Amino acid sequence: MINKKELKQKYKETLPPMGIYQIRNVVNGKILVGSSKNLHGKANSFKFQLKHGSHMNSDLQREFIEFGEDKFLFEIIDYLEPKEGTDYDYTDDLSTLEMLWLEKLQPYLEKGYNKTKR
Repeated sequence: MINKKELKQKYKETLPPMGIYQIRNVVNGKILVGSSKNLHGKANSFKFQLKHGSHMNSDLQREFIEFGEDKFLFEIIDYLEPKEGTDYDYTDDLSTLEMLWLEKLQPYLEKGYNKTKR
């Protein structure tokens, strides 16, 4: 017999996949790199915002409208494996990992949609 209470507790203790993603324009190769504690939720959020014209990155939004949804891919490029459990705050770990990927991919100006840090 399946114990629903036990299943609920197990679900609450399971962290969603977290890590680094990129949204890639397959027409011109430009990318937006970011991090999330919930990659699947972030993918859904981006798709919703872009489809409804409300994404905060105006360059990405403009090109999404110009080229169409089928020309953009949401890709997970690195996972952050949980090692401390659900109580640990992974914000700094994700930030460090994101900085490494930003350094590696340089998704700025003609190469991407990320804004340079000043």
